[in-house]
Amino acid sequence: MANQNTNPVTQEELDEIRRLHSEGYGRNEISRRIGRSLRTISVHAAKMGLTFDRTMTEEATRARKADLEERRVILAEALQGDAEQLTERLWQRYRVFNFGGKDNTYESEVLDEPPADAQKALMSAAGIAIDKSLKLAPPDTDMEGLAAVDAWLRGMMPDQQ
Repeated sequence: MANQNTNPVTQEELDEIRRLHSEGYGRNEISRRIGRSLRTISVHAAKMGLTFDRTMTEEATRARKADLEERRVILAEALQGDAEQLTERLWQRYRVFNFGGKDNTYESEVLDEPPADAQKALMSAAGIAIDKSLKLAPPDTDMEGLAAVDAWLRGMMPDQQ
């Protein structure tokens, strides 16, 4: 069964593809502006001998990656802050309470620190926050710098025979 194109590209659209290409627009932007698929733009651009410069795409990809890295670092900092707040709560005064009974009463008491089960939950939450923070922004391991320091320290020691 042959592929029947029920919506052929018009000459006006082809002229628009050529014009937008000459103005430096990429395939994605031309597709958006004309309202045709990326494949349609690619096929007709190729038929017209038009090529798209990948340099702008590569630069845009690098910029998006850098932006994403910055966002991961910001999120890692927030998670680290959360972990610090959670661990501080381990040693702060803590209110325990209870609702219920046949009279549906409320009772509460303030403790010097959270009970063991609450401390365990706080430590678990802090550990998860730290783990996720480290995965988002692992600490730098400057092996070259460490090797240079090691060599310098060795040079400071007298030769041992």
